[in-house]
Amino acid sequence: MAKPKLALIPAAQGSKLFSVLPSSGVGDFDFSRSGKATRINSQGLIEEVSNGQSRLNYPMIDGKVVGCPSHILEPTRTNRVPNSDEFSGSETNVSVSRNQVISPDGTLNADRVLDNNNNGEHLITGSYSGSITSGLDYVASAFFKSDGTGGKGVIRFYTGSWQNAVFNLEDGTISYTSSGVSKIENYGNGWYRCSLKFTATTDYGNTIIQLAIGNSLNQFSYQGASSLGVYFWGVQFEQGSFPTSYIPTNGSAVTRSAEVANGSGDVDTFNDSEGVLMAEISALATAPTRGITLGDGTSLNRIQFYYSSSNVLNGNLITNGSGQVTGFSYNGDANLFNKCALKYKVNDFAFWVNGFKITVDTNGITPNGLNTLNFDNGTGAAPFYGNTKQVQYYNSVLTDSELEKISSWTSFTDMAQGQLYTIE
Repeated sequence: MAKPKLALIPAAQGSKLFSVLPSSGVGDFDFSRSGKATRINSQGLIEEVSNGQSRLNYPMIDGKVVGCPSHILEPTRTNRVPNSDEFSGSETNVSVSRNQVISPDGTLNADRVLDNNNNGEHLITGSYSGSITSGLDYVASAFFKSDGTGGKGVIRFYTGSWQNAVFNLEDGTISYTSSGVSKIENYGNGWYRCSLKFTATTDYGNTIIQLAIGNSLNQFSYQGASSLGVYFWGVQFEQGSFPTSYIPTNGSAVTRSAEVANGSGDVDTFNDSEGVLMAEISALATAPTRGITLGDGTSLNRIQFYYSSSNVLNGNLITNGSGQVTGFSYNGDANLFNKCALKYKVNDFAFWVNGFKITVDTNGITPNGLNTLNFDNGTGAAPFYGNTKQVQYYNSVLTDSELEKISSWTSFTDMAQGQLYTIE
């Protein structure tokens, strides 16, 4: 089988996304991000990565690290909660004990909230600067862990009306959601990241977030008995349609800037006449169109994979401003890893996903001036936000058996890990 001319396989963090081929370094992607960010490291702990450094993020299944890491690229987000690991505010019928258990970052800095014996709401209320705008999406999230009392984690916030979600920390399920979209993710050692997304229906002057204790009836307003509590840590509130990686704060809101990776290869790396572009990628969540593009720096000539706003994975090829292929789309789960490959040659185009030939097109011409590979649409717009396990480029076409091989899972375990399945 032919050897790829360019191969990105996540193996190191640094100021670039390093490609193992070509060995000269011309295939490395320039990377930028101002400010720190966090990742899940090989031990399954949340770890800070310094300014301007790329991130290798390890996948977790059922609270355990499984498989190889991927490069993660995320949009800009701001955590409005000023003290994320010591969430505080007015306390209603609860008491808070600080630094009680080991948090998901591996240090003794997670807190416990316990109810009292009063009848009423049992919660902590934080009020912060930053207005709520009608029509925009917002996400509140926090890490919860059972303290053994049977208390449930509750996230609640105000958008002109109260929104809330209740999370069962014994079995890792969502017990109740008033409105919006709730989510619970297993981070291991009994910890769950719980989140609630909503679309604001009115303007409001500041941000109000509450963490509460729920009882067996999923109520946070009840007759207390000083017997229900939960551990909590890592509270985040961000404007956006999905929760992004944890942004630590210590006294003020913190913004993580958007991550950019581009500039891989040159005119000698790529072949205008024929070749194959392959990638193993997953999207973060529903978001505007975003892609990975081999092109000439303009919108006129490019080969690309992109996720549409409805999370459909597409292959695309444009020559001199004119589309050359049709039907190159795959409507699978965009949040799982998919292996895709696009073969191009005059009157010979094919789109493969996960070992299957999805579509062919036998009418078209190839693009001109291919000289760079970017995590965007080729012009700097529509940046790719998601996870990348590999990118390969071949400067000649491959046979169907070779295309099946590079877009297939190497084993059942590989497929299960890539699709985030649990093997029992």
